[in-house]
Amino acid sequence: MPADTFDVLPLLRPDLPPPAIRWNGSPEFNLVGGHNDADSVPVDGLIEAATRALKREGRTLSMYGLHSGPLGYRPLREFIARKLERDAGIRCTPDEVLITSGSLQGLDLVNGVFLSPGDTVIVEDMNYAGTLSRLKRCGADIVGIPLDQDGMRMDALEAALADLARRGVRPKFIYTIPTVQNPTATVMSMERRARLLELAQHHGVPIFEDECYADLTWDGVRPQALRGMAGDDRVVHIGSFSKTIAPALRVGYLVASWPLMSRILALKTDGGTGALEQMVLAEYCSTHFDTHVRALRKTLRHKVDILMDALRHSFGASATFEDPAGGIFLWVRVPKQVDTSKLAQVALQAGVAINPGAEWMTDAEVGRRWLRVCFAHPEEAVLRNGVARLAEVCRREFDVPAAAGGVHR
Repeated sequence: MPADTFDVLPLLRPDLPPPAIRWNGSPEFNLVGGHNDADSVPVDGLIEAATRALKREGRTLSMYGLHSGPLGYRPLREFIARKLERDAGIRCTPDEVLITSGSLQGLDLVNGVFLSPGDTVIVEDMNYAGTLSRLKRCGADIVGIPLDQDGMRMDALEAALADLARRGVRPKFIYTIPTVQNPTATVMSMERRARLLELAQHHGVPIFEDECYADLTWDGVRPQALRGMAGDDRVVHIGSFSKTIAPALRVGYLVASWPLMSRILALKTDGGTGALEQMVLAEYCSTHFDTHVRALRKTLRHKVDILMDALRHSFGASATFEDPAGGIFLWVRVPKQVDTSKLAQVALQAGVAINPGAEWMTDAEVGRRWLRVCFAHPEEAVLRNGVARLAEVCRREFDVPAAAGGVHR
């Protein structure tokens, strides 16, 4: 380092996360992240919506909040309130909806108002990596609850809550992704939703409900949201347009009544979520959302069928998975000799990017046998060839048996 170069790194706070990796372009076979189908982005509709909205209200961009206040663009909040009542059974006013910069900001805001270091949070043991990393960064004590095809297991939750109560610990909230869970893509049954509300009420623990994928069930049937069943701030609800319209728009939302919303809003000091994005979404979604999502579901259903066929062809019985109920991910279990954290490193060198399961489970050791595959964005050839390349790496590096009849390259 030249003598006249100032080294700022020693001055950084010691509890920062690891440094980011420099981006060097997308891998040849990109099977990670929450990306969506490129051909399904309604580009023409968004262009028309942007033109109409800007011609009509463009001058309001001169003000923070677009004359709608700090909660976000009112026509978009009105659309969300109508949609949530119709599809999720949530009755809320537009003034109980906060527009956020993606659901991730909603996560940060809820964590910010509830959590101090050392607080306890209950989650599904297979879970969104962004949630787990944020909870760890808050210094939370994370209690993982197993789940099956019907969602979080209520017998295990009841036992965990009872054990915590005996130790004098009251969790700050129960975080759940009940509809198209991430990463398992399961849907919590109505019986378990009712029992979850009973247990939470009995122990005086609120529920934090994340429903970012709830519109993407294959049959289009969305169970009533926990917030709708409870009807009050026993449940804080968040959702997103990232998975239904486009992730790069970075628009999500949070539902809470004013006593809690006023505390959440006090932490949202960013000057407001992107105004143009809100205007365009409100204009587009008011007339095109349902038609668009119906078509998107068909596309995603077709793509996951391709992925599952590719896995059967290239891995045979070595890779196991359940047909997901919807969404954009497949949760895959691999043989015990495969460490998916190591697999992710060697596979990337071969041009295949995967999400290792250790990042998506409260027990990282158990997670080493799992990986999450995003099927929404890659084209068919990328899915098939990427899975074949991944199988080759598994055979070479971990002695995974070749699939009977599989193609070897």
